[in-house]
Amino acid sequence: MSKSDIEIAREATLQPIAEIGAKLDIPAEALLQYGPHKAKLSFEHIDALADRPDGKLILVTAITPTPAGEGKTTTSVGLHDGLSRIGKKSMVCLREPSLGPCFGMKGGAAGGGYAQVVPMEDINLHFTGDFHAIGTAHNLLSALVDNHVYWGNELGIDPRRIGWRRVVDMNDRALRSIVNSLGGVANGFPREDGFDITVASEVMAVFCLASDLQDLTERLGNIVVAQTRDRKPVRASDLKAPGPMSVLLKDAIAPNLVQTLENNPAFIHGGPFANIAHGCNSVIATRTALKLADYVVTEAGFGADLGAEKFFDIKCRKAGLKPRAAVIVATVRALKMHGGVPRDKLGEENVQAVRDGCANLERHLANVKKFGVPPIVAINQFITDTDAELEAVRETAEGMGARAILCSHWANGGAGTEELARHVVEVVDGGDADFKPLYPDDMPLWDKIRSVATSLYGADDISADKKVRDQIAELQSTYGDFPVCMAKTQYSFSTDPNAKGAPSGHVVPVREVRLSAGAGFIVAICGEIMTMPGLPRVPAANAIHLNADGQIEGLF
Repeated sequence: MSKSDIEIAREATLQPIAEIGAKLDIPAEALLQYGPHKAKLSFEHIDALADRPDGKLILVTAITPTPAGEGKTTTSVGLHDGLSRIGKKSMVCLREPSLGPCFGMKGGAAGGGYAQVVPMEDINLHFTGDFHAIGTAHNLLSALVDNHVYWGNELGIDPRRIGWRRVVDMNDRALRSIVNSLGGVANGFPREDGFDITVASEVMAVFCLASDLQDLTERLGNIVVAQTRDRKPVRASDLKAPGPMSVLLKDAIAPNLVQTLENNPAFIHGGPFANIAHGCNSVIATRTALKLADYVVTEAGFGADLGAEKFFDIKCRKAGLKPRAAVIVATVRALKMHGGVPRDKLGEENVQAVRDGCANLERHLANVKKFGVPPIVAINQFITDTDAELEAVRETAEGMGARAILCSHWANGGAGTEELARHVVEVVDGGDADFKPLYPDDMPLWDKIRSVATSLYGADDISADKKVRDQIAELQSTYGDFPVCMAKTQYSFSTDPNAKGAPSGHVVPVREVRLSAGAGFIVAICGEIMTMPGLPRVPAANAIHLNADGQIEGLF
């Protein structure tokens, strides 16, 4: 019987975090330690790196996700270990996991098998407290809004138009829609409210796009929390909120340094939703890694139609990053699902289904090329994969001008990605990348949304009712230069999660638009998107417990 991820992680021999930092020439005094194996990197050291040349940035993304699994984080860690094995000074930048999925259905987000970041229990749970700080800063702003209304409402906030919900880092459907301030005059003015999960907070998106503490404070001040009765925006700065919010975030904003199972350094910092936000780790961590290493591997949430597009069009645009290559992770099992095979039949050879499902891979390859970034396919190996099925994936990739490389990092760690690592180095050192966002800043918001839908999703057009079109027109006058952040199902190129493969000819309905003025983007909600998930009938929490030795069991 194979070992669980947590059993593998527990058997690892971890090095003191100061030794991990030394591999990147970070002096011990620049590390703010959280025990022996976690640390934050001081801003004094980050600032001292400013004149160093940048390393080369590599994105890891994936085909459209399925219940069969793709292994994007596992591949990111495996590629980093592979680069280190072939003698390259490498770094990986990942997102912090949310407690909601850990105790819900998805599980942790620290990699898997022998391609993990450790200490995985800490990373998947409270870690260094960043999410708690972000949630507290968010809810401080919520408290300041209601407190302002209670004490006379000098700004003239319309309680019916308060758009700032509260957050908690847990899946809790009962909190999606609530009424607050009940209980009489002393408790304020009753109004409808609700909770989102912390990773859906705009504070999280701001946190991950800020370039430094000053920029963070300015962005927090730009957050629009409500409107007055004459529809004027009310910002966090109007409530004197950015100062105390940034105080709560001053330690959290420093990147977290940990290690892989093979004792290679890793930054894990921030974790915005890949639907309602941009789904990438912090700009600060990525920029710092580029100063510390020659090759930097990072990932973006969900499939390339969501995560990679937002990485390119939002994060890279805002932060001035120039990615050199994109690794698209695929599994034969997932491709078979896209080819119409039910989950209980995935262990049986079906070459035709793989070929049919490769339509999804082909579109992702074509999409990545539209950004001027050369793609590479990493086949995350399963024991049931057959030679004929693997060859079908290789032929598809070659037909699109890319290589598909078999990777066994889950079972073999960095040794299972050496071939991928060598090819990645060959591609990024070849200088063929010519990165450019999909659309220019000055394109109208409506056309930006249409551009993503038609260019990347295979749609014929987008649609919206008059109310939404009026919203977009109103936003255009002040925020027309913002990029758009597309919120749709991660399970399909379309807004129908059951439409697998590469659907085309559909119309993408824009149901709602939301302003994220602090983060600096407009969210276009297409179809049904949940900002507060619920727990499944049998949540993962049911299996998580402490054993007789006080060790955590059942956590992934």
